[in-house]
Amino acid sequence: MAAKIKKGDRVVVLTGKDKGRQGSVVRVMPKEERVVVEGLNMVQRHTRPTQGDPQGGIKNKEAPLHVSNVAIIDSNGKPTRVGFKVDGDKKVRVAKTTGEVING
Repeated sequence: MAAKIKKGDRVVVLTGKDKGRQGSVVRVMPKEERVVVEGLNMVQRHTRPTQGDPQGGIKNKEAPLHVSNVAIIDSNGKPTRVGFKVDGDKKVRVAKTTGEVING
């Protein structure tokens, strides 16, 4: 099945503590149906000192969000669902709100 959300896409969070905030997708985990969005859904990780990180301490990092809780932003800046269309011999992603092809 083709991916509706890909790395580098600009998305908005639909639910949760970061509702309404926007960011770009850093990582997609298709088997877990999750995405990591840059700067959103931050959690604190308590790390013990190691050779690589002798300081240790509390680190902030992005936690994955379920793919259903984010939506791609269309050219008008609104959240949109994603459909697919065959354009010539290629299958492309299409924004449902505007009907425009999503680059990528």
